[in-house]
Amino acid sequence: MNLVRQQSGDAIINNPAVPNEQNETAMQSVMDGIMGGLTQQAQGGNVGGLLSTIMGQQGGAGNMKNPVMGGIMNNVVGSLMGRLGVSQGVAGGIAGTVVPMVLEKFFNKATDPTDPSVDVGGIMKQVTGKEEAASVDWMGIASTAMADGKLDMGDLMRVAGGFMGGSGGGQQQQGGGLGGMLGGLFGK
Repeated sequence: MNLVRQQSGDAIINNPAVPNEQNETAMQSVMDGIMGGLTQQAQGGNVGGLLSTIMGQQGGAGNMKNPVMGGIMNNVVGSLMGRLGVSQGVAGGIAGTVVPMVLEKFFNKATDPTDPSVDVGGIMKQVTGKEEAASVDWMGIASTAMADGKLDMGDLMRVAGGFMGGSGGGQQQQGGGLGGMLGGLFGK
């Protein structure tokens, strides 16, 4: 929430479309929309895309063509429209300004080994609702998978398959590929 407050400046606080008495509601809507969007990605089976985005792949938080970011943005826009009663254009303007900056800082903190304030395990625990997600070495998995300099679904399937006791051969396994392999962890 502190990151949302820090990045809200002109987009929320100085925005004439958002009355001053609704600034806090607007910031909370952005935060709830971000967390809801991250949760939808994780629980919807896009753990690979979410982890890849956190790690800065697919253009990271700044790439609005990234499906993960698109889903989060849609969630934030919906949250702002629902709570504030603003138009889609106003909500989209706020989301387009605040969300990439907040997530860029958030993901940087999560991947910075010298910053203990946020970690990938904590994010995954929060968005999956599963306590055991906090104890997974997500950074180790991603580092191993990124041996070729990029994190793609084949890498995640190979590493996650080995991690979860699968074949690790990079092939989708019965039960839905990566989503199936991590199904026990995420309750799918």
